[in-house]
Amino acid sequence: MAGAQQKPRKLTVDDIRAAAERLKNWGRWGTDDEIGTLNHTEPGDIIAAAQLVRKGKVMSLALPYDSHGPQGGKTKYPSMGRFNPVHLMMRTGTDAFSGVLDSRKIRGADDVIIMPTQCGTQWDGLGHIFYGDHMWNGYDCRNVTSAGAQKCGIEKTRDRMVGRGVLLDIPQMLGQDYLPDGFAITSEMLENAGRHFGVEVRRGDFLLVRTGQMEAMRAAKTWDGYPGGDAPGLAFDTLDWLQTKQVAAIATDTWGAEVRPNETEEANQPWHWISIPIMGLTVGEIFDLEELARDCTEDKRYEFMFVAPALPVTGAVGSPVNPLAIK
Repeated sequence: MAGAQQKPRKLTVDDIRAAAERLKNWGRWGTDDEIGTLNHTEPGDIIAAAQLVRKGKVMSLALPYDSHGPQGGKTKYPSMGRFNPVHLMMRTGTDAFSGVLDSRKIRGADDVIIMPTQCGTQWDGLGHIFYGDHMWNGYDCRNVTSAGAQKCGIEKTRDRMVGRGVLLDIPQMLGQDYLPDGFAITSEMLENAGRHFGVEVRRGDFLLVRTGQMEAMRAAKTWDGYPGGDAPGLAFDTLDWLQTKQVAAIATDTWGAEVRPNETEEANQPWHWISIPIMGLTVGEIFDLEELARDCTEDKRYEFMFVAPALPVTGAVGSPVNPLAIK
């Protein structure tokens, strides 16, 4: 298979600790900062991103929020309590037709949705993952309480996640429909993909990395294994590359962004250990990149305006999102 890999050396806890010291951004934007690498995007970057809109095409990168979502698949890994959205009606057209609510002197419908903030297309907030007893910027992890995140709540990003988006389509580069489970996307591959597609990843960008796993799930007509199972994804060594590139955020079409099985048995999701609490990197997961990838292949343009603000839920450590790629 094209793009087959040799097994790299297993990571150790010492490797993770060394990366934490090497890539620590605590204090970089001040001791009170709560948004991390989103600081990389400046007003001029947003103005430049708007110039990328040439044909007025808007593509949503979100999965539908419904009972058929990705939390429904079987997996050998614990679900951590996440479930697909539960949509309930409080008032309906049937109620209106029957006249039971006519005392309100207006007919209409209302509904409610119950869902984990990270059950579908979503952003990981900077209060989501801890490094030891600390969260982003060195805040004590006890700042995230039963009442929500007192520091780094997702609402702090309410006017962010807007700028230049870049798609790096790794299976397309390798001549594949999708990458196999366990395939580690290295920093060298990300660099090669930029050259291959004629697009440079720059400071303040929102980087989208396609693995094709979501399309593989659709072809198999099942989400089995997707939430928490084996997957292609980012290798640990991409952390240094992302730090050097100064991206604002990164998102993939997988459940957990990094390669699974992980590159070590000594830590679960080691890439997350560093990216969120140490670097302050906002991470997006479960992004639907199929239509965008097809459009980029057709027009040979892998950059676009990207608009994907989180819901300003006070104290939340993640947020559902409807990301838009606009060309």
